[in-house]
Amino acid sequence: PPPAGATPGSGALNPFDRRLKRKQKNWAALQAEPAKCDYLREEVGGRIADRVFDITRTFPLALDVGSGRGYIAQHLTKETVEKLIQVDIAENALKNAVESEIPTVRVVADEEFLPFKEDTFDLVVSSLRYVLIIYVFSFIHQVLKPDGVFIGAMFGGDTLYELRCSLQLAELEREGGFSPHVSPFTAVADLGHLLSRAGFNTLTVDTDEIQVNYPGLFEVMEDLQGKYILCMGESNCSWNRKPLLHRETMLAAAAIYQEMYGNSDGSVPATFQIYYMIGWKYHESQAKPAQRGSATHSFGDLAKIGGLLKREKK
Repeated sequence: PPPAGATPGSGALNPFDRRLKRKQKNWAALQAEPAKCDYLREEVGGRIADRVFDITRTFPLALDVGSGRGYIAQHLTKETVEKLIQVDIAENALKNAVESEIPTVRVVADEEFLPFKEDTFDLVVSSLRYVLIIYVFSFIHQVLKPDGVFIGAMFGGDTLYELRCSLQLAELEREGGFSPHVSPFTAVADLGHLLSRAGFNTLTVDTDEIQVNYPGLFEVMEDLQGKYILCMGESNCSWNRKPLLHRETMLAAAAIYQEMYGNSDGSVPATFQIYYMIGWKYHESQAKPAQRGSATHSFGDLAKIGGLLKREKK
């Protein structure tokens, strides 16, 4: 395993404890009735599969980075993907993987240190990894073949904003300061830049939100610990994480949550923002943008379309 806090290829420190991440995911994979806590990942996995189906080609070899129990594979078909390799840092997640009709090989490896040669895969997919930062994108770009495509999803910056805001206000009031309790997320404005820096072109980034209602903050926390966060292995694993929350702080946060975000029926919402991204590895056969200044019409002409249509109708 890489040294604690190491970032591959540089002297910089990784803000996440990778050993703790592996323990979290292994623990989560052993929890009873995992299907009850996987519906968010299964929903997003289905939406990623839809984007794969939108590309009218067959992929001989595909890679699922951070596959977990195979939330994307179960939605794919062997007519679209002929062979799939699933990679996850937690061996327990791979042992409990959902079967699919695609011939599959499962590999235990850190998603941030992919053990594959350059130009290996026709397709790389990834669903709801806790963070995909620049060198991870670079590794994915490296293992793709020319004209290969990466399709992924990750949590957006507004994920669980209701919970985070309530906890921060409560901690500021009761303890005079606050610390993160959920792993940080990437802003959509940075995502395209990160993909471009990694070498991807013909980029597509779009965002979606999934909202779930709960009776109160304590039910949100319980569900996150037992379902969304730990069953997805997404608990905060920052080096500067705080080990616990005081009871008085939790009670104050529950009151703030209800007052600021409560629904009319007494429930409270928890919002999960999802970023979907598509990026291609360059190949000379790909369509190229037209030369600057070669356009024959101006966008300003769009304002005249309404008048032209009215005259045509008359």
